[in-house]
Amino acid sequence: MFRVYESILFCVWLFTSLIVEGSVHEYKGERFVGKGNAFVVHGGSEGIYSSASENVNEKSVLPANGDSYIRFEKITFQRTQEFSNFSSGLVQAIVFEVEDRESIGGSAYGGQRAVCCTADLAKLGVCSEGEIIHRPSTKNPGWPQVFGVAFYADELVATLPSKSIQISRTGMYNLYFMHCDPNLKEVVVEGNTIWKNPSGYLPGRMAPLMKFYGFMSLAFVILGLFWFSQYARFWKEVFPLQNCITLVITLGMFEMAFWYFDYAEFNETGIRPTGITVWAVTFGTIKRSVARLVILMVSMGYGVVRPTLGGLTSKVLLVGVTFFVASEVLELVENVGAVSDLSGKAKLFLVLPVAFLDAFIIIWIFKSLSATLSKLQARRMMVKLDIYRKFTNALVVAVIVSVGWICYEVYVNL
Repeated sequence: MFRVYESILFCVWLFTSLIVEGSVHEYKGERFVGKGNAFVVHGGSEGIYSSASENVNEKSVLPANGDSYIRFEKITFQRTQEFSNFSSGLVQAIVFEVEDRESIGGSAYGGQRAVCCTADLAKLGVCSEGEIIHRPSTKNPGWPQVFGVAFYADELVATLPSKSIQISRTGMYNLYFMHCDPNLKEVVVEGNTIWKNPSGYLPGRMAPLMKFYGFMSLAFVILGLFWFSQYARFWKEVFPLQNCITLVITLGMFEMAFWYFDYAEFNETGIRPTGITVWAVTFGTIKRSVARLVILMVSMGYGVVRPTLGGLTSKVLLVGVTFFVASEVLELVENVGAVSDLSGKAKLFLVLPVAFLDAFIIIWIFKSLSATLSKLQARRMMVKLDIYRKFTNALVVAVIVSVGWICYEVYVNL
């Protein structure tokens, strides 16, 4: 058990030691990867709301100033001395809204689609050979935004001009750095881009959650005041399970408060406050672990048909600790990191243990409920039997809603 806690503390230390940036996308020696006939670095993808003003006011000190833009700061492309004795084609940055993705690339005579302009396409006069193929958007004039820089002979570093792109249309925006020159395959990208929404630096998908966590913080405070007043009033009659419920409510209050402050700081600076995020994740994970154990103990009839859990205590605690460790690692990796910095396979690897444990706990809960209902019926404890039947129905509804929500998320994200 001590080794488990050591591992948890090490994971927390490791994640808190990282400098994490969200809407400030930083590139540290990112290498180009071959995709079709182009070489690509993914610079970021975020939902951005349209700017409330016509001109970008970069000098404003207020994040919530109504401006939304993507700003390129000190973006450089670097090559080695070995591959520097020639002038190159353009290394380009391309920014487009997801609905305009079909405007990138093309094909000659209905053949295979290419991102870089081929000799056949150049003959048709639709593009310049060796450059990225792009056409003006029919829905968003002036898009996609494409600009670039070339290497001169013996030049090791090419600097992309500083530029701010105003967002005039709400959507999901993508940034890619691309080139079509096979001789530049060893080039790396350095620098950063800043992605800003009208209300601040929170990405579009996260912006509504700040108000949500603010509302939930208030809701938990109201619930906590009511619960603690009743707890103080009937403290002589409190059961051990009610102490666990008190702990869950307290943890919920801290979790919601930390999430709100985490999002507020992120929105203000564009940089995720790692320490606050870790505390929010940890409080939330402990809350979910304790809540599952409470439901499991109630399902086993603890305090109703059995005074103690007996030999099951160690098994229940082991499942709780295992669920906490798996959930803590998943939540830390998902939240303590740059936006969209995990691959699908990495997420799947971390999600599967949590999903398996959740399914195991749910099955254990319903098996325990079945046994407890049978005991209550055999002992003719009709009032408690009625309460447990209602509890079972509520759990069934909760599981159905949870599975439905998971299916909806899978459908939306795939």
